[in-house]
Amino acid sequence: MKEITIGANDAGQRLDRFLAKAVPLLPASLAQKYIRIKRIKRNGGRAERDTHLEAGDVLQLYINDEFFDKPREDNAYLTVAAPRLNIVYEDENILLVDKRPGLAVHPHDGSEYGRTLIDHIQAYLYQKHEWSPRQEHSFTPALCNRIDRNTGGIVIAAKNAEALRVMNQKIKDRELDKRYLAIVEGTPKPRDGSLKGYLFKDAKKNRVFVTDTPQPGSKTCQTNYRTLASANGLSLVECELITGRTHQIRAQFAHAGHPLLGDGKYGKLDKRFDRNYQALYSYRLTFAFTTEAGGLEYLNGKSFQASQVDFVNEYFPNVRLST
Repeated sequence: MKEITIGANDAGQRLDRFLAKAVPLLPASLAQKYIRIKRIKRNGGRAERDTHLEAGDVLQLYINDEFFDKPREDNAYLTVAAPRLNIVYEDENILLVDKRPGLAVHPHDGSEYGRTLIDHIQAYLYQKHEWSPRQEHSFTPALCNRIDRNTGGIVIAAKNAEALRVMNQKIKDRELDKRYLAIVEGTPKPRDGSLKGYLFKDAKKNRVFVTDTPQPGSKTCQTNYRTLASANGLSLVECELITGRTHQIRAQFAHAGHPLLGDGKYGKLDKRFDRNYQALYSYRLTFAFTTEAGGLEYLNGKSFQASQVDFVNEYFPNVRLST
């Protein structure tokens, strides 16, 4: 429990507005709940959110110590009162979450604290009492793979250090089979095939370039694909990443003359289709371990799939995705 004595400069403020400044990590909805259940008191008695504070008032705050820290990237989860997660699978070691397009997986600057996927995952585990930061000291639930902000799909989070170590190694050794769905302009020829080339990343421009011949600093890239359906000048394709380069699918299909629908960076937005994000989704994940996986061996051979992909329903409603 902490006590705060109201001084002359803070007098006259509503209780809820004072708390937002004094305890910035405490979400407004949680502050209201704590006021209602008397975990926040004024002069030892009940208070209301719209109570105007007076000089000399003493607030008793029965709130976890971590809420009194200063906002930082490593405690942004505290600002999430109601985590919003579409959980595909969960056990004691890992969490698979279907990330919606438009949501960043990690914060890029302080303005995003509390609004990224990792913030919601950490808040979820913290509120379930599966993770206690002050007891762990060093480990923090972390993402094993990343997906671009404007791409949707399955993301893996590790709940403990051993799961993070094993899963990171499996990803590095390419012992996971990840399949993507994309809608591209036109019809690829051949309908089923492989895109091969060389990819160069320009970090300053946050984009990549694909060429048919090696260039200084470039890396090989390969995407296998099969066309599932074509209609109205568009094609739905399933992609398998043989290499895992930045923006690989988007850049390779654009280089092949079939940019992704809604991709303004590597293609040209088609006014006939009103889309906020590129039509790309990491929709299926299969654990295909070929070496020992330790405590995660039980996952070997298991496959998980997103329950639905919005652009498939919108543009190819008659396509049924196999499970």
